[in-house]
Amino acid sequence: MSLIKFNRRFPMFDAMFPEILDTDRLFNEDLVLKDNWVPAINVKENKNDFEIEVAAPGFSKKDFEVTITDEILTISAENKNLKEEKEKDYSRKEFYYNSFKRSFTLPKVIDFKKKIDAKYENGVLKIHLEKLDVLKNEEHKKVIEIN
Repeated sequence: MSLIKFNRRFPMFDAMFPEILDTDRLFNEDLVLKDNWVPAINVKENKNDFEIEVAAPGFSKKDFEVTITDEILTISAENKNLKEEKEKDYSRKEFYYNSFKRSFTLPKVIDFKKKIDAKYENGVLKIHLEKLDVLKNEEHKKVIEIN
């Protein structure tokens, strides 16, 4: 939904050109967000841990920052490249810039005292989070009696 609604003076144009005049679509779809890339993320919960995979090809390990603040996991990366080619009478420079930031609220079962592993291989960042030992061995299921 757009923040500003326009007063339509010619409603017949709305019917004839709905996609052009629809400001909601204009600002929420590819026209503005075309360069805003967000990587695909898989989250897998196992009995003893969580595994998070971030598909982010084209980055290197030094481009990433993974932090946990107040039980919020933030994964961000920034990649800047400058390519310069010089030939006889001209010079050409090409800039490449790519970044993203994703945040997730972690469940209370994460053991923050244990080492949290992160590894970047073949374009995929893998983060490993251990569960609390107390919760690993217990089944947390409560059966509620229906009266």
